[in-house]
Amino acid sequence: MTATAENHYRELNRQQAELNRLMLSFQHHEQAMALFLQQHARLHAQSMVGTEPWSLEDDVLEGLSPEDIRRIPAGCEHSLAWLLWHMARCEDIAMNLLVAGSDQVLLSGGWLEMLGITDHDTGNAMTPAEIEAISQAVEVDALRAYRVAVGRRTREIVMPLSAADLKRKVEPDRLQRVWDEGAVLPEASGIVQYWGRRNVAGLLLMPASRHLVTHLNEGIGVRKKVKAR
Repeated sequence: MTATAENHYRELNRQQAELNRLMLSFQHHEQAMALFLQQHARLHAQSMVGTEPWSLEDDVLEGLSPEDIRRIPAGCEHSLAWLLWHMARCEDIAMNLLVAGSDQVLLSGGWLEMLGITDHDTGNAMTPAEIEAISQAVEVDALRAYRVAVGRRTREIVMPLSAADLKRKVEPDRLQRVWDEGAVLPEASGIVQYWGRRNVAGLLLMPASRHLVTHLNEGIGVRKKVKAR
């Protein structure tokens, strides 16, 4: 990272604690939503909205070939491709099925065919061989475009939310859709249980912001090993 990018990165991590405080206080709605949207933009490709001067995703992927993005370096559990897939799937499922009660972007946009894969769950229950297989099979350009589409849809969902909306718990029928659509496998049922205990504010924090920080931080380490070969 350049010195400027390092400063942006440190600011992003510092702001996570502030976002958590504002979002869960329910007393500073406008500030919470503004900070969420800023953080969210910085955790996606800059092309998603074009309003932020820096993107952590772009920094992680800068200068890497599709083969680099698919590779799982020695000592790592995931490829950058798998991380992008997992982040996008969790955000797509939680924001659309649970917050908005709408269709997943993956299905409504016909993305599975463009991605060249059949997997459509979050990937949490994948074996190392399955992680390798999806990493090699997925079309990287389509994967990045899918993640942009998910991010844009999240912003459509989030912008109209009121302070009262943030307190709303996940409705049981929306949780059932996660199972009905095979979005989470039974082996990863703890994710659905976790989401079911959250309100909308909690879902904006996890998976739509803090989850992205966690895995893009992991991606920094994967990038270093990919570049070091």
